[in-house]
Amino acid sequence: MTDSPFEHHEYDVLIIGAGGAGLRAAIEAKRRGLKVALVTKSLLGKAHTVMAEGGIAAAMGNVQSEDNWMVHFRDTMRGGKYLNNYRMAELHAKESPDRVLELEQWGALFDRTKDGKILQRDFGGHRYARLAHVGDRTGLELIRTLQQKVVSMNVDVFMECKVLKLVHDQEGRIAGCVGYWRASGEFVTFQAKSVILATGGIGKSWKFTSNSWESTGDGHAMALWAGAKLIDMECVQFHPTGMVWPLSVRGLLVTEGVRGDGGVLRNSLGERFMFNYVAPMFRDETADSEEEADKWYDDHDAGRRPPELLPRDEVARAINTEVKAGRGTPHGGVYLDIATRRTPEFIRRRLPSMYHQFMELAGVDITREAMEIGPTCHYMMGGVQVDADSEATIVPGLFAAGEVAGGMHGANRLGGNSLSDLIVFGRRAGLGAADYVEAGHAATTFNQGEVDDAVHEALAPFDRASGENPYDIQRDLQDMMQTNVGIIRNASELDAAIHKLDEFTERVKNVSVKGGRAYNPGWNLATDLPSMISVSKCVTLGATMRKESRGGHTREDFPNPDPELAKVNFAQNSTGGNWDSPVEVVESPLLAVPAELKALLEETK
Repeated sequence: MTDSPFEHHEYDVLIIGAGGAGLRAAIEAKRRGLKVALVTKSLLGKAHTVMAEGGIAAAMGNVQSEDNWMVHFRDTMRGGKYLNNYRMAELHAKESPDRVLELEQWGALFDRTKDGKILQRDFGGHRYARLAHVGDRTGLELIRTLQQKVVSMNVDVFMECKVLKLVHDQEGRIAGCVGYWRASGEFVTFQAKSVILATGGIGKSWKFTSNSWESTGDGHAMALWAGAKLIDMECVQFHPTGMVWPLSVRGLLVTEGVRGDGGVLRNSLGERFMFNYVAPMFRDETADSEEEADKWYDDHDAGRRPPELLPRDEVARAINTEVKAGRGTPHGGVYLDIATRRTPEFIRRRLPSMYHQFMELAGVDITREAMEIGPTCHYMMGGVQVDADSEATIVPGLFAAGEVAGGMHGANRLGGNSLSDLIVFGRRAGLGAADYVEAGHAATTFNQGEVDDAVHEALAPFDRASGENPYDIQRDLQDMMQTNVGIIRNASELDAAIHKLDEFTERVKNVSVKGGRAYNPGWNLATDLPSMISVSKCVTLGATMRKESRGGHTREDFPNPDPELAKVNFAQNSTGGNWDSPVEVVESPLLAVPAELKALLEETK
């Protein structure tokens, strides 16, 4: 037992984050007979996983029998512009079908083909229809299924608990964490033999984002402060279709399933503009005309795919270009039209969430009129550098899975790969953590000094009679990141962002909050700001170093990819272990792709 003065709990495996990756990790660790707990900043079932609506990518071949793991692997590597950890892409492609069938065995109610198999739909960047889905509510079904499994296994769940910092032992191994209950403001410590980060993304550092309030980069930041490395932080995905109007829901995700089921993009002139933006690497498999593309929707054997189903980075840049050229909608987006191509019955059956979302929040009936959409900060490809097979970081006892882990998606994630990523690598993280615990190398002590430092820092805003309002800092940070480190970047704006982030660091040190600690949203935000500043610095530094355009990272001053930079990730580590410590950026060579896998990448069919 520790001598902690706070409420204290002890576990074999502690999982921070209760989305798809965290839940799947808990199941696997619990299967090994270990004492397992989940800690979530929000409520069980409220994870951002529910926003991944379109489907789970898995090469099951239920709709198009030609599909297999090798094609899925190739699509993932090509979509990631070959910046991926090839081993993660390989494991993901091979294991996704089994993980989907596992969900079905646990009660997931997938849509079915006429002969009773799991139905699969088309998505951008995938050569074949491979997304297993539940209408346009797939993420919700995944969470529901895993949540029921976790509850049935008696895994301990701690909700509305904000984790502030990871804690080491005297030898540098991870020994647990310290946090506080949002409801009371009282502090709590968790001692653990291993910790799995499954905290999701970082989107709340941008003004327009599909991410919910939880996505402040806590896991990325805590891993960095604890001594782990982050990679590919410059690779932020702007989903091409977020709601543009009304302003109250600007950025809210419009599933790629709308385009997978027949929706097309048009500018204010009525032009189907995506035909003008097909990159050379996709020309052999993308339709040349509306007639050819339309035929494809009705007959998958018709040939090349509609350009609306290009990878997300390609589509987002095309939309951005149309708007900047003055061909955008009245509210600064473009039109996504499925109403003229599908019957109202089809739309309501296949896309019930989208129908209700637009009807209730925007007063738009998508069975009758087009949607106004535009790019929104959606997903972080970069994250904690992990071993592909075990999800272990370089810090003993620390593991990471899901969006917080880097490597799997390279420079751009394909739609649908996020949900299969969660269940493939969530499982592997649970196995890796269990193996670590059973090997007997885990921490046995708990550094109370680190706990005391974290508590003192968290309480400091209450001690300042006057100072910065945390909401002012958040607003200014989001505006700056949207403007300077958005979908299109250049050297002058990135340099300005680095300077501004230094100013934000000083402003956060002067933040002041009023009132008590119980249910104090201002204080909650004040404790989120260090994470937001840390990850914003890492994104900006990575974007400065990567002097090329690749995937989700676009430099208008370096518009082409650099073959030499295709060989390296940019890895970042903290030189002091605190949120305001300098960050060092170094080149980290990619793993060499074995000859048999390299041959798959060179295939054109």
